[in-house]
Amino acid sequence: MVELALPKNSRVRTGKTWPKPEGATNVRAFRIYRWSPEDGENPRVDTYFLDMDKCGPMVLDALIKIKNEIDPTLTFRRSCREGICGSCAMNIDGKNTLACIFGLDEVKGDVKIYPLPHMPVVKDLIPDLTHFYAQHASIMPWLETKTNRPAKEWKQSIEDRKKLDGLYECVMCASCSTSCPSYWWNGDRYLGPAALLHAYRWIIDSRDEATGERLDELEDPFKLYRCHTIMNCTQTCPKGLNPAKAIAEIKKMMVERVV
Repeated sequence: MVELALPKNSRVRTGKTWPKPEGATNVRAFRIYRWSPEDGENPRVDTYFLDMDKCGPMVLDALIKIKNEIDPTLTFRRSCREGICGSCAMNIDGKNTLACIFGLDEVKGDVKIYPLPHMPVVKDLIPDLTHFYAQHASIMPWLETKTNRPAKEWKQSIEDRKKLDGLYECVMCASCSTSCPSYWWNGDRYLGPAALLHAYRWIIDSRDEATGERLDELEDPFKLYRCHTIMNCTQTCPKGLNPAKAIAEIKKMMVERVV
């Protein structure tokens, strides 16, 4: 029988369990992934306890409280606290989401927090998004025009503007791409849900004049067609967007321009 095992340096071990807050009656456990490239040790899961009567309602509130009051070495990204910047994306209770808008009341039992899956980890809850951002840049996320620049602005009808709803709101948090099995296995060549949603946003923009070039660039067995409509991306998106539909619309446009 074939035995499959993780490399020794990737096996997650049980880490430190911090003491419970004294005198607290409403205590909750947080099990958080920890790893540092500096100590040469395996990843671990540390356990922290918080007095929920003295903690804010969101997962990010708990992380900040742990960092400020218990363990200052805990590392994570955060910025806006409003679900706008996408910085605090992580895997919470098995779901990729934004810690700042994910309520602690949405988690039953202990709160388990890990970095976004299938991404290189910089430290603790911080994934390396270098490749993810490079893929986003590759789809030319800007307005491409060939005609002379107008005196004021590029005008757009109300109807054409509405076509961008459900697309422009993406905050590039990478929750969708890192939940996609096709992206896990082919992330080096498949652009992933986030980049393709942005690609569609510019393809259907009535002010853009490079639709043909954009579609040509996506006409590739891997860049676009590795999507198998698994729908994980749509299910996990913390902004309620539908990357799978955007990808399907691009595929539809690919067919329509040759028939």
